Amino acid sequence: MTPSMDYKIPFNKPAIMGEEMAYIKQAVDNGHISGDGPFSKKIHALLQETFNVPKTLLTTSCTHALEMSAILLDTQPGDEVIVPSFTFVSTVNAFVLRGAKPIFADVRADTKNLDETQLEKLITPRTKAIVPVHYAGVPCEMDAIMAIANKHDIAVVEDNAQGLFGTYRGQWLGTFGAMSAVSFHETKNIQCGEGGALFINDERYIERAEILREKGTNRSRYFRGQVDKYTWVDIGSSYLPSDMLAAYLLAQLEAKDTIFEARKHIWHTYDQALCAWAEEHAVEQPFVPNHVQQTYHMYYIVLPSLDVRSRLIEHLKERGIVAVFHYQPLHLSQMGQQYGGQIGDCPVTESVSDRLLRLPFYNTMTPSEQNEVIEALQSFNAW
Repeated sequence: MTPSMDYKIPFNKPAIMGEEMAYIKQAVDNGHISGDGPFSKKIHALLQETFNVPKTLLTTSCTHALEMSAILLDTQPGDEVIVPSFTFVSTVNAFVLRGAKPIFADVRADTKNLDETQLEKLITPRTKAIVPVHYAGVPCEMDAIMAIANKHDIAVVEDNAQGLFGTYRGQWLGTFGAMSAVSFHETKNIQCGEGGALFINDERYIERAEILREKGTNRSRYFRGQVDKYTWVDIGSSYLPSDMLAAYLLAQLEAKDTIFEARKHIWHTYDQALCAWAEEHAVEQPFVPNHVQQTYHMYYIVLPSLDVRSRLIEHLKERGIVAVFHYQPLHLSQMGQQYGGQIGDCPVTESVSDRLLRLPFYNTMTPSEQNEVIEALQSFNAW
């Protein structure tokens, strides 16, 4: 696909929301632009206080946060990890890298989240973890998922890439499982280009998480004065983002209320303006349960068929508008088939993947831009 910047209305557009550039200059002036500088520490404190979690650690990506969680759970060859087939590859790769076998779960037809009613039958004595993904920032049914996980003494790692500041029955997403991973990629509501965070809700994992993140050394203990020198004590890698990225990210976090309100308005404008059109043409709009607070991460529609979706994408492209589909079923991918995935294993995922279309959505989207997208959709008549 031609890059979004060549189009009149891109799918996504990163935006300065506050003091980003001033903070980056301050980070440089501080003389500390590598990891765990002053801005990183401010973010750690802010996230821990906001979400009331024992420990948060910034990472270079949500992918790396997931990889850390797989190591912290001591994932071994032969272990099994239950993941939705309808998700980004990082959700499963983090555990496959440790030798685990992915067990692909189908998603609910309404929210596109892991179908909790099918979860228990996928559990075996080898199940190491369950990884629910809060698709589009709409929470999974965490009460049911946690009850099943606790019954079988299985760890839950929330892939909360899209759900930061969302809630399920009043509780923050990312605070249910033993750990959770967050994304600050440029496509997310709050972003710094590339970045993520690991939320640790089970304090047993904190000390080792710090070691893994610091190349397998006890460097964090050294900086706290707990040891007189640091050394190699475990496996690990370099998961620390630059403090310049943290500076940018802090400004985004400070603007979270402004971002939330802007995205909420855009989401509801789409939802209301397209309601009659969607009903007339059997187009599905997003479903959000009453007992959750979504994050307004994206607005998608589900078309009647793959053919209709393909023609609608071309229709929008001709008008300079970028709309994109989303995940391909992981169980049917080249790698997924190596783990036994077959057509028919996850029928909802297979159907939704062919028909879902994400509409342009970004913090600074103007009313005129959004109206242009809406009018282009309503003018589509190749049904």
